[in-house]
Amino acid sequence: MIAIIDYDAGNLTSVARALSHIGVENTVTNDIRKIERAERIVFPGVGAAGSAMQSLKRLGLDKALRDAFARGKPILGICLGSQIILSYSDENQTPCLGLMEGKVRNFFDEFQVNGVSGLKIPHMGWNQIRRQTSHPVLDGLKDSDEFYFVHSFFPSPSDNELVLAATDYGIEFPSVIGSKNIIAMQFHPEKSGEPGLQILKNFCRWVP
Repeated sequence: MIAIIDYDAGNLTSVARALSHIGVENTVTNDIRKIERAERIVFPGVGAAGSAMQSLKRLGLDKALRDAFARGKPILGICLGSQIILSYSDENQTPCLGLMEGKVRNFFDEFQVNGVSGLKIPHMGWNQIRRQTSHPVLDGLKDSDEFYFVHSFFPSPSDNELVLAATDYGIEFPSVIGSKNIIAMQFHPEKSGEPGLQILKNFCRWVP
């Protein structure tokens, strides 16, 4: 059973539907006991870091996620879930879960620093990823595969070795990050057709 974490951050039904489509039993839940019993965790979400962290703390899910990570349970972060696993977010100046060292950066600020103009924020639509290293959850993907993105912020781990894949949008930014038993992606695999389903299948077989 896979537990899909429900912390009022949306984007849950499409994840559940994609997992059901590939024949994987799942439940959308904020019940800590169910999360503890689950074999794997999917941590999705859209929205703002500040309100997301408030909801996680109110429901006790921040501790549940830290405990699951410490126990070595496989965790998949998606979109907002790829950001607030880091230490701090520039969005709302928010202290986050700290499962990985690093911060969440703002495209607007990075574009200004790097002299990028003419690109819309949020980064929305289809884009490619460029793998930096091999990882079982990324097996079977082609360099030409595209994935669906919608975001104005992006994860930036302190250690570049935690960046598993990068994407270009005015600047190069980390689009897949991972450490130990957690892997997280800024794009939406559940909305990315067959390549996204391949990622979900790989995650369901992954033994960290």
